[in-house]
Amino acid sequence: MPVYEYEHIESSCSLGTMFEITQPIEEKPLQSCPVCGGPVKKLISLVGISTPKTNSELRDLGFTKLVKRDDGVYENVTARDGESRYMQRDKPETMPDLSKIIKD
Repeated sequence: MPVYEYEHIESSCSLGTMFEITQPIEEKPLQSCPVCGGPVKKLISLVGISTPKTNSELRDLGFTKLVKRDDGVYENVTARDGESRYMQRDKPETMPDLSKIIKD
């Protein structure tokens, strides 16, 4: 079940000015505090999204990151063992080996 954040509009109670509550999605938002009965409003919560920060994290997740170095030349900064560090246009042998990354 999702966790929703609410804020007291007037004065806070033992839950504090802001509090969290677990509710089913289909349930209507609270209009009053479950403890003190005071008016509350539902807040828009921040979403915790974790994104890879380093090239090695990207590589470990199966991604390939190419950085343009020259016209038609790209550096594979997430190159794995046996892969070419540089990709060149019209040279398919410099392409990453996707069979090492993608599995059925």
